[in-house]
Amino acid sequence: MNKILTIAGAALLSFSGFAQVETENDTIKKNKEPESLNEIILSSNILGSKFEVKNRTGSAYYLSPQDLQQFGYTDVNKVLRAVPGVNLFEEDGFGLRPNISLRGTSPERSSKITLMEDGVLIAPAPYSAPAAYYFPTVGRIEAIEVLKGSSQIQYGPYTTGGAINLVSKSIPTDFSGNAQFSYGNYNGRNTEATIGDSQDNFGFVTQYYNYNSDGFKSLDNGGNTGFDKNDYLGKFRVNTNRDAKVFQSLQFKLQYSEEISNETYLGLTQEDYDANPYRRYIASAADRMDTEHWQFQVDHLIKPAQNVTIRTTAYKNNYSRNWYKLDDVNLTERVSISNVLARPNEFIDEYNAILGNSNTADDVFGVIANNRAYESKGIQTVANINFGNNLYQDVEVGLRYHEDEEDRFQWKDKYAIQNREMIRTTVAIKGSDANRIASAEAIAAHALYKITFNGLTLTPGLRYENITLTRKDYGINDSNRTGIELATRENKVDVWIPGIGANYKFSNDFSLFGGVHKGFAPPSNTVGSKPEESINIELGTRFDYNGLRGELVGYYNDYDNLLGSDLAASGGTGTLDQFNAGQALVKGVELLLNYDLLKASEGKLKLPITLSYTLTDARFQSDFSSTDGIFGEVADGDQIPYIAKNQFNITAALENSIFNFSLSGRYTDALRTQAGTGSIPKEFEIGSSFIVDFSAKYFYSERITVFTNINNVFDSAYEVARLPAGLRPGAPFMINAGIGYSF
Repeated sequence: MNKILTIAGAALLSFSGFAQVETENDTIKKNKEPESLNEIILSSNILGSKFEVKNRTGSAYYLSPQDLQQFGYTDVNKVLRAVPGVNLFEEDGFGLRPNISLRGTSPERSSKITLMEDGVLIAPAPYSAPAAYYFPTVGRIEAIEVLKGSSQIQYGPYTTGGAINLVSKSIPTDFSGNAQFSYGNYNGRNTEATIGDSQDNFGFVTQYYNYNSDGFKSLDNGGNTGFDKNDYLGKFRVNTNRDAKVFQSLQFKLQYSEEISNETYLGLTQEDYDANPYRRYIASAADRMDTEHWQFQVDHLIKPAQNVTIRTTAYKNNYSRNWYKLDDVNLTERVSISNVLARPNEFIDEYNAILGNSNTADDVFGVIANNRAYESKGIQTVANINFGNNLYQDVEVGLRYHEDEEDRFQWKDKYAIQNREMIRTTVAIKGSDANRIASAEAIAAHALYKITFNGLTLTPGLRYENITLTRKDYGINDSNRTGIELATRENKVDVWIPGIGANYKFSNDFSLFGGVHKGFAPPSNTVGSKPEESINIELGTRFDYNGLRGELVGYYNDYDNLLGSDLAASGGTGTLDQFNAGQALVKGVELLLNYDLLKASEGKLKLPITLSYTLTDARFQSDFSSTDGIFGEVADGDQIPYIAKNQFNITAALENSIFNFSLSGRYTDALRTQAGTGSIPKEFEIGSSFIVDFSAKYFYSERITVFTNINNVFDSAYEVARLPAGLRPGAPFMINAGIGYSF
């Protein structure tokens, strides 16, 4: 690693020296007023504004602070419903562990998209164990950026569907802050407090955010089914004077979060769901998730010249979690809970045991401690130089060295039900269920060249990934890790990922854009396993006609080798081993429209309407057999599971300087939970749904806002998944009210 860092440093110094050469563009800028501090300092944004989205050569979407505040959502699933091209399925009703897909990638644990916070990979172990059991609390996030198509080739390692960057609270330009509290049904409470300031040579921001609820599900024997999550954020920046010959800034970021959630993998049988979708069986009473997350980040920015920026970021993320949850029932032989709930008539005794209506023998229930620790760290640098006026050119070069690992040290305790309570009858030896470390070492580089002339912008780019994936398995009989049963394996990947995008502006109101790029996702550490690869094409238009603004995009993703993952969350065994799912084709259409119905009135009252629609046709193009719960026996032409074909979201807001009333409706088509074609059998179906949300705000003064939010206005009972085990409901009618103060 020292050699790599030395090479990177030398390269940056060379680039800095080259950048000292003054161009004609520099002279022009020197004659202007000095830039503001915000213009000088590179923020954590990739896009930064809706204006930037309109000028990209690929599809992108920017959720601004105003967008996120409109409904006060704390569930990222609800936030992303408004973004065309996003497929997802809920799991817990609160968005604690989302399952997000971009353009038909596998949604399981959001493991096939590049997730970032402030431009840094944020999944617990993005290369070696990408399943995102950690996801930033969206309530504390300032903005969200979604990149698709060739627009996101700079960001990897996952380049097929796209990338999502969550922007944390930024350092304000002057002394300011806010405090907000809300309370709702199910004893739900949200609390936020933020304060920050900037002076000529330093700035800071601190933030506290708490999000908790008693839960909307009812345990048969009573008890809390909710969660409690705390987030703390601090940023501190020092910088030279803004008119310094060589401007520099150094920013430190520290983020910490902790969560306790009484969440379970155990869902319901179809019959029990139909009777009461919010029921929870007694056998899940001991289930609990404990997590802790630390993020350390240091950003250095230098501007050797007006037209040159170099930003270097060192980062380290630590995440630990123990999901203690029911895994199986063993009366005479082990039966997984997913099999019990999928076929209760076949496993009637096991099903009755889960209900807890009568006492059981000792050691009937296996409750697994999925105890894991993750580490992700690295250093990345991006250098950018731009020049020219009539022929504007911009060159970006980036390099990243990254390491991550997942340490599994799991055990499975045994339980019985006595007097309708879960009683632990055997304490297992720690490490006796899984005892291994998966790790990755990756070098990534990219180069992007942007050239603009007379309305035409071209962005050819190239990405490189060199990845070494390793696993050390100490065995379930060596909890002290002496190495007497150590088994190791290693897999290496070396890949070039090219892409090119184009955007032509016929006028300020109409443009065409498109691109083609290579899609890539790393394989597992299984020896010889191949990466996921595809060819991705998109073509779209952006327009503004008499106030009707929008974007229409068609895309075509041709997979040469789709990868499936053995996740417990998808009904598998949880080894995380990947398998070849063969060829696949995903194609679709994305539509976004915006219009203010009161625009012609020229009054202070506004009524903006936003409509987004996504059509996704995702199908396998080869036959294969899988033990994974969502694939099974697959034939050419089968639909890929958990991808809804049709989705739309419509939002309307009546607003002025005194109040805001917002209404949102989102429709999700029926989808398959197992690969197949034709009509969907009931046991493999998640029904369609249409959910309406409402929000009202009263701006009592410039500093005080009173608000209320209602999710699922009509209290619709709707299915969201049959994973990890059994049917799961979406959140019912939820209402909260609160007050906010800002200064």
